[in-house]
Amino acid sequence: MDLIPRSAWGARAYRTPNGAITYSGPRRGVKLHYLGTPYSDRAHDRCAAYVRALQASHMDGNGWSDIGYSFVVCTHGAVYEGRGLRRRNSANGNTALNEQDYAVLLLVGSSGLTQPTTAQLRGARDAIDYCRTEGPAGAWLGGHRDGYATSCPGDAVYAWAKAGAPRPADDTPTPKETTGMELTDHVQLGAWLPKRWPDDKGLADGVISVNTALASGYGYSRAAAEESAAARTAAEESAAALRALATERPAPDLTPEQLDHIADRIGERIAAQVVDLIAARLAT
Repeated sequence: MDLIPRSAWGARAYRTPNGAITYSGPRRGVKLHYLGTPYSDRAHDRCAAYVRALQASHMDGNGWSDIGYSFVVCTHGAVYEGRGLRRRNSANGNTALNEQDYAVLLLVGSSGLTQPTTAQLRGARDAIDYCRTEGPAGAWLGGHRDGYATSCPGDAVYAWAKAGAPRPADDTPTPKETTGMELTDHVQLGAWLPKRWPDDKGLADGVISVNTALASGYGYSRAAAEESAAARTAAEESAAALRALATERPAPDLTPEQLDHIADRIGERIAAQVVDLIAARLAT
């Protein structure tokens, strides 16, 4: 389940004491809701702002202590934590109904977007299962209109709920996109390769199989890394030798500290130049 906690969607703090009231016992089940107003779908990065606006409407318009729902499910399948599993919702119509069932809202409207998306049904099913396993909530499932005079949650969502809220048939992981390239395909080589090894007939036409390129690339990169490490070691040894020479034959007007600094700088410059040359070759 793609659960978005209150802190992640920027929820306001709920008012106390009413917002802190917990359920007095286990829930019978879950009631589904819809907005009951026009709704237009939106990019997923705008869904959290809509949930915040919904909370503001409930707290500032209705005078409630928090967003009314236990959970809110957007069209992208994300489940936003409202009052959650422990705090009693205020969306089912009255105190007894709020105490009886969780309230899960699907972001669909009475006009505009009225049909839940596949991802949304998947998220709603996740929320139902979550309420049942973690709540606890019983197996009962229905809509806001069950026991209360309202058209909520709309005909589409209500029909899905009364059918048992089946998980969408295509609820399988989306396959990752691929380039369609096979290991037997060929790729163009850098122009420097045939020049570097002119006697290698396999490089004469400037192309190589993907499989060979991968294997060769691994070998070449590993060799380059080893050469780089060896170059650094050689540079450090050269710096040490220069330092020893400077100690044995100090130059006039230079302190031992200055000679030591010069040796260090020479070693660093040599190592940096070697590494730069190797990096340039790899980037060709």
